[in-house]
Amino acid sequence: MNLPERTGDQVRFGVALLVPEPHAARLQAARADFGDPLASSIPPHVTLVGPTVAEPDEMQALYAHMTAVAAEHAPFELHLRGTGTFRPVSDVVFVQVVRGIAECEQLERGLRTGPLAQELRFHYHPHVTVAHDVPEPALDRAFTELAEFEAMFPVTGLEVFAHGDDGVWRVERRIAFGG
Repeated sequence: MNLPERTGDQVRFGVALLVPEPHAARLQAARADFGDPLASSIPPHVTLVGPTVAEPDEMQALYAHMTAVAAEHAPFELHLRGTGTFRPVSDVVFVQVVRGIAECEQLERGLRTGPLAQELRFHYHPHVTVAHDVPEPALDRAFTELAEFEAMFPVTGLEVFAHGDDGVWRVERRIAFGG
């Protein structure tokens, strides 16, 4: 995972849609089984804003921005089904978002304005990572073994994750949609 450097008391955070139970446990166990060393550090999620660094005194303005963006969106159904990959560009296998794509894209676009405006390394593509930077056979196995995976669930808000000094991403704040 490509993480931005922190200095001093800066905060490293990300914004995502958390995959709920029982689906999260199944995806996290599968990720661990594929040998992904980050399986226990990252809950299954759909990223909206990837790892970002901010000064502690900037967080209130960032939360206000995220809350304003969330207020403009209504709850929606997220449907995950099947697998995809970013290979050969990146050694990643993921579960595909097949319903809720437009809503994810609108949220991501709204969040990446104002204080969260930043250039992306890659075009935004909503997905749930299940194997990252593992050997080729493990990527192949992830692609095959989760090809029949399917989950549908309502999304009623977004989560702000904090990256701890122990390397674990934890939900710091939940922000409900307003519509």
